[in-house]
Amino acid sequence: MYASVTRRKARATAPVRALVLALLAALAIVGLPAGLAQAADGGDVTWTVRTAENGYGADRSSFSYTVNPGAEVKDTMVVANRGKTPLTLAVYAADGFTTDTGQLDLLPKEKKSVGIGAWVHAARSSVTIRPGKSANVPFTAAIPDNATPGDYAGGILSSLKQSDEAEGINVDRRLGIKIKLRVSGALRPTLAVENLHTDFNGSLNPFGTGDATVTYTIHNTGNAILSAKQGVSLSGPFGWLKKDAGAVAAPPELLPGESWPVKVAVHDVRPGVSLTATVKLTPLLTDASGSTTPLKVVEATAHGWAVPWTLLLLVVLVIAAAVGSYLLRRRNRARRKELEEKRVREAVEQALSGQGSAGVR
Repeated sequence: MYASVTRRKARATAPVRALVLALLAALAIVGLPAGLAQAADGGDVTWTVRTAENGYGADRSSFSYTVNPGAEVKDTMVVANRGKTPLTLAVYAADGFTTDTGQLDLLPKEKKSVGIGAWVHAARSSVTIRPGKSANVPFTAAIPDNATPGDYAGGILSSLKQSDEAEGINVDRRLGIKIKLRVSGALRPTLAVENLHTDFNGSLNPFGTGDATVTYTIHNTGNAILSAKQGVSLSGPFGWLKKDAGAVAAPPELLPGESWPVKVAVHDVRPGVSLTATVKLTPLLTDASGSTTPLKVVEATAHGWAVPWTLLLLVVLVIAAAVGSYLLRRRNRARRKELEEKRVREAVEQALSGQGSAGVR
């Protein structure tokens, strides 16, 4: 089930309206059991949506189909009015996308859809329901003949727009149900690791370890919805000093073409000057029955630096001290030698001078 609340400023100028929309739009997918009411924004949502019981099954949490290009699928969403007054709701479909928080969201009505939002059409654009009653909303998913094989995600929505005069805003509350389509044909489930980079921060202890940060982007380059298991490790030259990052949180399910940034901290890394980061992804493909299959591992590596600066500084100081001590000893030896040679010259000169004085009468 999908629930969202969108607020729009009433009678605002264009710049102010854009700012209000940016600040007040709030969208979220909620996985509630079919038939439960979803209260949003203070409990003002007074209706529920669920899947109809038919040949596709009962108590479904979402709509899911495997279809051929050019085929049509007919199904029904049930909308129930839990309030005390009649309720008129707009009905429409929209494409899905993954938010920065890893949740599946649906495009607003004013945004153009090119997949499910363009293929799925409700039998009516609005529905009026009396208090305590339910209404069936049939819809048809018409798949184009030239539809590209692969996975598509979106949803069918019921929407209520209300004016909140106290706050001077228009509120758009939406409840919907996720739709997943797999168009038959060659399925190419592939993930890529892009922009792999590693940074190292050492400690003041010249013989201590440091912390490294590995960043990269997971890119769904195939045509299937995929998640993944992740493994990250670091190693020094020739594979020495290897350090595993441990458990790394799985990314959300990514729709075809989507990307997900990953940042992994690795602690207690031994600085080995050269540092190699290795990322291993095991793509996870879920079929229509809900079974998950691990695919061939994708591996990527990148090289960075892990220079033990404090140790190098200590080594430089030791070498400088040794060189300085050697030069000082050499200088002292040379000075002693020079003094000795001077003493000998003076003694010789004194001796010769004495002999010359003794020969004069």
